[in-house]
Formats: sequence, structure tokens, C-alpha cells
Amino acid sequence: MTANTAFAHRNLPRLLLEAREAVMLHTRPSLREHGLSDQQWRVLRVLGEHAHEPGGVETGRVATEAFLLGPSLTGVLTRMARDGLIERQRCPQDARRTVVRATPAGLAKVQALSQTIEAHYTWMAQHLGPTQLTALYHLLDQLIALEVPGAQTQEPDTATVEE
Repeated sequence: MTANTAFAHRNLPRLLLEAREAVMLHTRPSLREHGLSDQQWRVLRVLGEHAHEPGGVETGRVATEAFLLGPSLTGVLTRMARDGLIERQRCPQDARRTVVRATPAGLAKVQALSQTIEAHYTWMAQHLGPTQLTALYHLLDQLIALEVPGAQTQEPDTATVEE
């Protein structure tokens, strides 16, 4: 005898993954042109967002913001250091920790890719409408805050689309 469970709601985790893949279909070709994996791009984006921090970014923070598990991050950082995209060093305040920063070559990739990615966001805003895209950002922020109490979400003014 098999149980047939009727779900009242659509499969939200699957829809979110499907939406991510749909967005990445536009991004991945540009990443590959620059020799980057999805994970390497997420690391570079985090480091680019924190490039103003002269001491670098602690690897635990990179793992959290790039949504990578520690062991995966270690391999990604090793390849990125080998390719001259990042530099690693011991944290001056705590030698048990490691900090990383993007090299000029890594920051150049962030700059080049940011133009392509921002163009895609502009395209999405044109097709969805800026109000709808802003609403999507806000709904996602609310969902994250609902499910992960204390989670840091984007400030409302940084997650909006200009009309």
C-alpha cells in the first residue's frame, strides 16, 4: 500500500532552486569566459563587496556570505590563490584564523563581470518591471528573516531598482 500525500502548497524550495538556475543561465556563460566557477564568483563577489576593508575578510565570513561550507571553501580558495585571484594570510589579531582579499586581477574580474551582471538585472527590471523586481527582493528578504531569525538581509534602499 502506498501513501499518496496531497500537498496544499507548491514546492517552494524547488521553485527557489529553479529560479536560481534560471538567473544563473544568464550569468554562467560570462563566468566561464572569465575562467570562474559559480563558487569562485560568489567568493570574488564577497571580496569585491568588502574590498574597502584593508585587513581582508576572515574566511568564516567569506564562507557565510558566499554560502559555502568550510571544506569546499578551502578547495575554492586554494585554486583561486593558485590562479592569482586572491591572497591569503594569517589574521594579525588571531593567528588561528585566515583572512583573504582579492588581488588586483581578482578585482578586475569583479569589475568586468559586474557590468554584465548589472546589465542582466536591468533586463530583468525591464521585463518584470522595476516595482515587481523590488517587491521580489523585499519578499525574499522577508522570507529569509522569517525562516532564519537574526539573519542579516539587505537594507531596503540597497535592494531596490530605480524606476
